[in-house]
Amino acid sequence: MTERRVLVVGYDAAELLDIACITSTLEITNLHGADPAYRVRLASPGGRPVTCGAGMTLLAHESLERVTGPFDTLIVSGGIGHERAAADSSLVAHVHRLARESRRIASVCTGASVLAAAGLLNGRRVTTHWGWASSLASRHPEVVVDPDPIFIRDGELCTAAGVTSALDLTLAFVEEDHGAALARSVARYLVTYLQRPGNQAQMSMFTSAPPPADELVRRLVDHITAHLGEDLSTTALAARAGVSERHLTRLFLKHLGQTPGRLVRRARVEAAAHLLATTTLPMAAVASRCGFGTAETLRQAFVARYGIPPSRYRAAQSAAGA
Repeated sequence: MTERRVLVVGYDAAELLDIACITSTLEITNLHGADPAYRVRLASPGGRPVTCGAGMTLLAHESLERVTGPFDTLIVSGGIGHERAAADSSLVAHVHRLARESRRIASVCTGASVLAAAGLLNGRRVTTHWGWASSLASRHPEVVVDPDPIFIRDGELCTAAGVTSALDLTLAFVEEDHGAALARSVARYLVTYLQRPGNQAQMSMFTSAPPPADELVRRLVDHITAHLGEDLSTTALAARAGVSERHLTRLFLKHLGQTPGRLVRRARVEAAAHLLATTTLPMAAVASRCGFGTAETLRQAFVARYGIPPSRYRAAQSAAGA
């Protein structure tokens, strides 16, 4: 193999960062000695310039209708124009054709909509930007949409979450193709984090939008996040709020979309992830501080949430810091 041909598909109102995270990362990988090197091209309908959602215009290298494989990797970008792109039968047909000529197929952010329209996600577990996950799932019930991970690999198919997750996905490709040492060198040059596990959640309850205006729910969420080591059972929370457990559950489902128990578990696991990454506390101490009875209980909850055990997560954070 003399080069790895990579084709990025853009369209009107594609997201500039979706494209740049891929192209810049691979070109920098070339500068760091990738062998074989990546040959990255941007294709668009008719070969026309891609006017990105941010208003900047990118010149395409190729016409989507005329470009042919074989390709090492085909990547469809996302952006606010993804719905129009997914409804464009010609664009979708050519993406389907190019997928057959590619070793690896990927989408970034809402680019998953285009892959879904092409029938390439049927029966697959995929992700997309958390804000569009429910829409993708409702439009394509044959696709298993998981809104949590940063990226998901299912065989030759890879789907990444919102915007800058394109960087995580591309670094994962570099590591797969050329090894961890080169990927780490590229990440250091980019001054970015190597390497967020693909199963790390897109959104944390500690950084997401504020709770809804409902005062009772807001007070209880504040109490939960400040007292993770205490009794946070639905019974205890209902007693604190002065309502029945059934009514409390209804309020949480209405305003937060999840039960009290589910929110407590998520808060505890995310807090544990923070402690694992920022402290050297023993696993038992992390479990205790975050309200898990034992280190084994923490391990089970962590694997369920992130797909990896806490010990491996901590090791990854240590390696990234180094």
